[in-house]
Amino acid sequence: AVGQGSMKITQVVAPNKLGVQLDFIAPMEASNQVEFVLTPNGNTTHVVWTMQGESNYLSKLMQVFVSMDSLIGKDFEAGLADLKAAAEASAAAPAAPIPSAPAA
Repeated sequence: AVGQGSMKITQVVAPNKLGVQLDFIAPMEASNQVEFVLTPNGNTTHVVWTMQGESNYLSKLMQVFVSMDSLIGKDFEAGLADLKAAAEASAAAPAAPIPSAPAA
């Protein structure tokens, strides 16, 4: 696990985009906007998973010495593998409606 915190779905543009507010409380406080953009590509789907947020002084200093890819890259890879497995498992199942994000 990367840390402790909460997630809130903030945007759903079915079937191409999902926005999430990600707030960490440990190991350090951080607030990030996460976005999944899905693009059909033949029989597969191209997924772009981004995370954006402000970096405080400690975060900037840490990035000089520690690669973010080495720090959380394995978690992103595991998440994408889980997404792939879920998508493949549901491919044969009947389509379920995708809930809309609550109005802001």
